[in-house]
Amino acid sequence: MTVSESDRLHSQLSRFEDMFPGYRMEIVEGAIVMSPLKPHHARTIRLLWNALEVQLSQEWGFISDVAVPFDGDNEFCPDLAVLPAAEADKNLSAYPPDLIELAVEVVSPSSVRNDYEVKDRAYARRGIPHYLIFDPYKAQCTTLWNPGPDGYRGRDVIPYGETVVVETGIGKLSLDTAPLPVDPGTAA
Repeated sequence: MTVSESDRLHSQLSRFEDMFPGYRMEIVEGAIVMSPLKPHHARTIRLLWNALEVQLSQEWGFISDVAVPFDGDNEFCPDLAVLPAAEADKNLSAYPPDLIELAVEVVSPSSVRNDYEVKDRAYARRGIPHYLIFDPYKAQCTTLWNPGPDGYRGRDVIPYGETVVVETGIGKLSLDTAPLPVDPGTAA
């Protein structure tokens, strides 16, 4: 993608954000992707944020739905990302992916391929050590670690109701999935 194409997409993205409140928008593979958000999406993010915040030292902070440019075709907005507090406190409109220690995505119907495939490869290529995918439609969490050039080499799937444990460079993190909401129309 050229600089002018990137500028055009960013201009469109700004207009769409004003026109479509309640949608999450990011640039994925050179296209603007809009995902409608349901209440269980925001609730999942809030519950995970709260659970992580009490486990991490004050040296670590959070961003949510803030742009993280990866390359010319991708500018993701992780649902939740853990990075150094000093950086998170800068309140930027975009953050470099190299700062992220843990990325979290909550699946929505339109983000399935992006969350499970596109971001798996992109986050791993940029060396984000841990990536968690919470899926309220399958009632499960996929944990990914050991980033490589083609995606994460390690992965586990934990059903909701169990505890997700992630051994990170910033400490051992435990997330109880029992209180996480599921989509009543599609979860098994």
